[in-house]
Amino acid sequence: MSEQTVLKKDEYSGDVHWYDLPDDDVETEPPAPVIRPRRWRLLRKVAGRSAAVVVLLALWETLPRIGLLDPVFVPPLSENLRAWWELLATGRLGEHVAASLARSLAGFLLAIALAIPLGLAIGWYRPVAEFLSPVLEIFRNTSAVALLPVFTLILGIGETTKVTFVLYACSWPILLNTISGVKTVEPLLIKSARSLGLGPVRLFQKVILPAAVPTIFTGVRLAGTYSILVLLFAEMVGAKAGLGYLIQASQSNFRITDMYAGIVTISVVGLLFNLLLVTLERRFSTWRTS
Repeated sequence: MSEQTVLKKDEYSGDVHWYDLPDDDVETEPPAPVIRPRRWRLLRKVAGRSAAVVVLLALWETLPRIGLLDPVFVPPLSENLRAWWELLATGRLGEHVAASLARSLAGFLLAIALAIPLGLAIGWYRPVAEFLSPVLEIFRNTSAVALLPVFTLILGIGETTKVTFVLYACSWPILLNTISGVKTVEPLLIKSARSLGLGPVRLFQKVILPAAVPTIFTGVRLAGTYSILVLLFAEMVGAKAGLGYLIQASQSNFRITDMYAGIVTISVVGLLFNLLLVTLERRFSTWRTS
């Protein structure tokens, strides 16, 4: 057995001497880290959630190639991605995405600015609710898509129509969820706050509004999805740019791969938008326990 010489101090005499140590006593590098069970669970969770998407993409690529789907009308995924890359490289896709996002965000932000204060007022003040409830019941059951011709007749086919159309469609989920969030606050919380001497303003600020935030954000996330979906209908009428225009024009000119490229882009944009809203919800709901 090989040995290694080290310098040690004698604990009795205090003198320093050289000692020979066997290799077993020599410190070696620590072993490689082992993946913890928690990390394995996380990997399994990610794999389980993405498995269905991987299967769907594999079927999209395989079925047209083996003849189970007509490749003329449903091209393989690789061909659609190639068309998507060509649109991106030429800059056309960026123009369409920018046009759609500008319209969607304008209508979506206006809906937040208008619907949340109105929903808080309706949910908290009974006279406001009694006054506006009949009108809300009439319009809440009217499809936004059905009103698109009305918006077009009144406002024309310009940008104002598209933004107003998105505003109308996004306002309802935000408004209704805000009203529900205020009305469903735990009564015991309200009684406890009043017993501590909180006035109406402080009660609303410290109890009602924080308790209603999760429900409000549920409506905001729904509205974020609507802002993308309903805009496609508006962009198919009188638009010169936008993802809806891209899909409609590609279908009319039988550029099927470009059409699917637009559809894929819409899905990705909607997914990223939803992830952003989820992050904001967690940021404004840090007081909640997990």
